[in-house]
Amino acid sequence: MNRRAFVSGLAIAAALAGLAPVPAAADGRRVALVIGNGAYRSVPALSNPPNDAGDIAAALKRLGFAVTLITNGSFDEMRRGLIAFGRNAAGADMAAVYFAGHGMEINGDNWLIPVDAELKRDTDAANEAISLQSVMLQVSSTGSLGLVILDACRNNPFAAKMSRSLATRAAASNGLGRIEPVGNVLVAYAARDGTTALDGDGRNSPFAAALLRNIESPGVEVTFMFRNVRDDVMEATRNEQQPFVYGSLSRKAIYLAGAPPAEAAKQANAAPVAAAPALSTAPVASTGAIDPALVGTWEIMVASGRGQSRWIWQILADGTYKFHAEPFRSAQSHEGTVSFANGRWTLHALRGLRNYHDAGSYEVHDSIAVITGKLGTGYWKRSVE
Repeated sequence: MNRRAFVSGLAIAAALAGLAPVPAAADGRRVALVIGNGAYRSVPALSNPPNDAGDIAAALKRLGFAVTLITNGSFDEMRRGLIAFGRNAAGADMAAVYFAGHGMEINGDNWLIPVDAELKRDTDAANEAISLQSVMLQVSSTGSLGLVILDACRNNPFAAKMSRSLATRAAASNGLGRIEPVGNVLVAYAARDGTTALDGDGRNSPFAAALLRNIESPGVEVTFMFRNVRDDVMEATRNEQQPFVYGSLSRKAIYLAGAPPAEAAKQANAAPVAAAPALSTAPVASTGAIDPALVGTWEIMVASGRGQSRWIWQILADGTYKFHAEPFRSAQSHEGTVSFANGRWTLHALRGLRNYHDAGSYEVHDSIAVITGKLGTGYWKRSVE
């Protein structure tokens, strides 16, 4: 493994997990529209969406959102609810829409399906369903974040009976189609475009259950919160369902459940420690140079052309570290010396990868470490190993 690959592993690959948090502005007005459609009239009912919507609405209220809840909404109820929501969302700090139920892609457009829709032809969608584009538009004028969360990628019985008016492009695909939000809008799918999500056998769908476990976690930046949701869903479904988030935010950190403590944020601005002395060919102890909060095992998921790999860092109290990756061939194992103190860190690789060193700043927020290196900033998650 060469120097370029290693830097990518420590910094730029870590940056795939998101940008470092910065102190967030005081929370302003938050509004949300939550819809759970299960009692469909023309196709078999879905059992979980009303439960999912009710539970998500309660969580958003606890997070300070003024919530409008629609259960088993007709086209007119959804249309009127979305119009009223859009008026409330204009100028709000955050605006969120959550929809659980049937959704589908037709001719490149995505639609959320009301309970009274019949959709006998593909052209009926414009008059019987709500376009995702219109939903994104309603959350686009916020000061901080416009958020659309869709647990609407289920196997869709409307598609099987729908007549096609166009020979080539009218066929409905599995799940929802890919989108490209603009501005400060994020759109989260329960399953990535072109794939379907599970409804679940319990009270909540796998996606809603994972979202409920993570959405109220304090001190977790919103994009990283969705990464936690992704991992939980993939674990619960044995990798059958992969949630996906679309959109690109600025470097400003956004928190749904409150920013990290101010003391932790100040660590990144602390004076750097003295540079580590030159090292020989064997690790040496660095007594007193390891922040106790960093001692332990940390992991980060790294994307590559071959898929996802899991990179594991073991930070020892004596000032040494060990690194390995899973699958084994995705990155070369190595070890060396490391220091973490006063918000600054240094690393020297001595075995497995010689003559490389890096340095930067760090912050620790409970089970999350924010590591800034030469080429980027990203999140490490404390491992259960």
